[in-house]
Amino acid sequence: MPDINLFKSEAGAKAKPAIIIIGLVLLAGIITVALLRDRLVNVQYRQVTVMGQGRVSYHPDLAVINLGVQIDKAKQAEEALKQLNEKVNKIIAAVQAEGIEAADISTQNYNLYPQYDYQDNISTVAGYSANEQLSIRIKDYDSHPERLNKVLAAAAKAGANQINGLSFDSSSLNTLKQQARILALRDAQAKSGELMAVTEVKIKNIAGWWENVIYPPSVTYVGGDLGKGGAADYSAATPSGNREIVIEVGVNYNIK
Repeated sequence: MPDINLFKSEAGAKAKPAIIIIGLVLLAGIITVALLRDRLVNVQYRQVTVMGQGRVSYHPDLAVINLGVQIDKAKQAEEALKQLNEKVNKIIAAVQAEGIEAADISTQNYNLYPQYDYQDNISTVAGYSANEQLSIRIKDYDSHPERLNKVLAAAAKAGANQINGLSFDSSSLNTLKQQARILALRDAQAKSGELMAVTEVKIKNIAGWWENVIYPPSVTYVGGDLGKGGAADYSAATPSGNREIVIEVGVNYNIK
């Protein structure tokens, strides 16, 4: 007769490794869940954000004219484009004769579209209209303000019949922004030292920062009749005083 106790001991011996393995798996699962819970739920951000601001003033040295040519009701599309291109080429040549470089003249819009007449609920093509807008940059405007009216007069005489705006700005905005950015970071650094002294917290390093550029309001003048071959007098449109560019930064510091 088989020994029952022998069978029990063999079964028990085989079960022990399985129980151990199951226990290890369960333990690993518990540890994993605990780690994930600690990472997802109990994260502590030991950071502080300090705001800084940098201001740089400047006087505009750049004038930008937006003007154009409008051709109305040419018989054929090709004729409208031909008239438009001829006038635009004359305008470009005329303003270049006033010292404007080719790189400072750019096309902003170029349109060709049919115009319709309606009679008895029936539409027929009455002609074709074309339009082109140019942006002309006048450098060193602060030292040669008279160039503005000269360029406008030359453009009008060459065929420009629209003026959509005149604005003044700086030709070195990127440099001005960098100067303001550095001032803003220095301002944040100075404020962080004061705040840490009050709160008795020590800064370890910078985790990162973000910035917001506050652009000055654009000095823009709109209007002017170029349709009669003359240009409006914009000598009174000269911007007075300095303008200011502002950059705000938020610096995130890791604290000990």
